[in-house]
Parts: sequence; C-alpha cells; structure tokens
Amino acid sequence: MNRSTRFLLPAAVIAASVSIAGCGGVPSDDVAKIDGQTISKETFDRWVTVAAASSAAQDPTAKAAVPDPPNFTNCIAAKRKDAPKPVKGQPEQTDADFKKQCSDAYETLKTQVMQFLIRSEWLELQAQELGIEIPDSKIKAEFAKARKQAFPDNKAYAEFLENSGQTEADLLFRQRSQLLEQRITEQVNKSSKNVSQDEIDAYYEKNKAQFVQPATRDLNVVLTKDKATAEKAKAALESGDSWATVAKEYSIDPASKKNGGKLPAVAQGSQETAFDKAIFSAQEGEVEGPVKTSLGYYVFEVTKETPKSTQSLKETQQSIRQIVASEKQQKALAAFGKGYQEKWRAKTDCQKGYIVPDCKNYKAPKGQQQSPGGQQQAPQQAPQQAPQQAPQSGN
Repeated sequence: MNRSTRFLLPAAVIAASVSIAGCGGVPSDDVAKIDGQTISKETFDRWVTVAAASSAAQDPTAKAAVPDPPNFTNCIAAKRKDAPKPVKGQPEQTDADFKKQCSDAYETLKTQVMQFLIRSEWLELQAQELGIEIPDSKIKAEFAKARKQAFPDNKAYAEFLENSGQTEADLLFRQRSQLLEQRITEQVNKSSKNVSQDEIDAYYEKNKAQFVQPATRDLNVVLTKDKATAEKAKAALESGDSWATVAKEYSIDPASKKNGGKLPAVAQGSQETAFDKAIFSAQEGEVEGPVKTSLGYYVFEVTKETPKSTQSLKETQQSIRQIVASEKQQKALAAFGKGYQEKWRAKTDCQKGYIVPDCKNYKAPKGQQQSPGGQQQAPQQAPQQAPQQAPQSGN
C-alpha cells in the first residue's frame, strides 16, 4: 500500500490504490503485509531512491547512485568513476570493494525505509482503532505552515523537491504521519491530566525534603590571595573602615568587590566545608576570619540570617500537580508503547530479503536481543516529519 499517493488521487482511485491482502504470506509484489495491508516493492524502491538522495545531500562525500541489488552494477560503476586516485603505496580499490560498499549502503537504506514505511502504517492502523480521523484540509494547512517556516520562497522549495527526489504528496504523507502520532499521544495522555488531591497529598508527604528551603545568610566579604593581606583587611575593618572601602582595596572577587563587599543569600551547604561551617556558626555583625578556601582567604561578616523553612502543601500544590501529571503521562506512554510495538510487530510479515527488526519473522543475530531495538515508547514509531527531512530510522 502506498498512502503517499492519496493526496494526488480522487477518492475512487485512492480506494483502488490500497492493497488489501488475503490470508497467507506476503504477496510477491510486496515487501510487507501488516494486518492485511501491504506495502509494495514499487513504493519501497522509490523511497530508497529518496533516502539515497537525502544521504547524498547531507553528506558531501556520499554518492547519489542508488544501490541496485543483487549485482549492484550501476552502483559499482558510479563508485569506480568517482573514486579518488589511491595514495602512493596504497592498493587501488577493486570492484569487490565497491560492491561491498554498495551492499552495506543498501542494507542501511533498506532498514531505514522499511522501518519508515512499516511504522507509518502502524500509525494509520492504530489511529483507525482509536477512531482518530484527520481531514486532508487539516494536513494541508499544517504542511503549509511548516513549508513557510522551512523555505524562504517557492524557488528554494522547488530545489528541495528536486534534490530530495520527493514530491509534495510524499511530504503530505509524512505530515499526516506526524499529526497521527500527535493525536495518538494526546489520547494516551488524556487520562493522565486528571490528578486527584489524594495523589498530590501523597506526593508531598513522600517528597517533603524537596520542598525544604535551606537556611541562608547575607554576608559582607573580602577575598584575598594570602593570609597576610586578609589580616590587613580585617584590621582595617576593625578600625572602622567601611566594607565597601576595604573590599575595593583588598578583595580579588570581582562580583562582591563591585557590590561593596556584599554577598547575599548564601545557602547553607553551598560553600566549601570550612567556609560554610564558619558562616553558619558566626554571630551576626561580627567580623570573622580569615578562613582559608581553594579561592583564597575570606574575611566576612553576617548581616542577615534567614532560617531553614519548608514550603507548605498549599504553596507547592500547583507544581506538584504538574509533576504528578508528567509522571503519569510517562508511565502511560511507556505502558502503551510496549503494547503498541508488540501488537503491531506481531501483525507485520515481511518478504524474504526485506526483513528488518520490525517484522515478526525477523531473527536477531546471535548475541543480540530479539527486541525491535531502542526504547519502547508510544507511539513514536515514525520519524519526525519536518518538510526538509528525508526518511530516517528510529524514534
């Protein structure tokens, strides 16, 4: 099935273009069958061409020649033509070397394209189950916004289409997948937005330590490189000179020096151990120090004390509501995502030669897990669909 043509065809033709397979294996003209819907080899081949063009555009060293299995005749010829002359003393590349490069490139593109097409179809089928419908007018409107942001003018857009090998119908197909993904995710998250007062209360009691505000002290400080200078600064302060005057003459700390020696709201536990202990054992209004730190020697005075406090449930209720809702969404998505991948993978048969980890008939190489790979999240199974992007694998 090639849904990417749907935006160019009348309704009657759209219905005819959707291939619905009967029982049994994957039809010979198709690469995969998902719950009765098939993906044609023609669709696969065209998206391989698109993916190859995208790779060439993103990597100047890549070659635009599309790998042509099984012999890779054209790909080998293109690589032979573009191959640089070997460095003196290095052997010249052979056709066998080029064939290996073409084969590796094809396997990468095959996995990317198969995953892209399979996961796009998973989104379609999941949306049908959930009763999600997105009219073409909505898709075209969202695409128009994205196109306007991505391309400064029609010429740039036309150049992109030519270079990427895509049509506007392809981009609309991808926009549709993105919107389906968003709508499915919204539906999964919908129930998570409801947070009860009991859930808020329980979170507060369990995590009360998060809402403790440490004690703070406002200081006047002078920081010096050595103890002798610190002693001079302290003597000047005790003789009646102001902190602003002494900080300007002796301090090496630009911030407090510029602020007349003031260092406000120093939280308990935020300084080096020796300095922190001295600050929070000092009497307010007394000149203390010198205290040695990794930065130098501090002479200081406590000018204001603010004791430790705990924010009340009333003060934290709104932020807790958001935290709990976020946690519930993450759990809901994780649970849905695991079932989502398992369900649709179990309904995905792939043709021999086109089997990738998203196929139920995939067998992982020895030493690798059987999982389709990556974290199981819902329903992010298709690539992000910005107009300038080509199909990519993964979430």
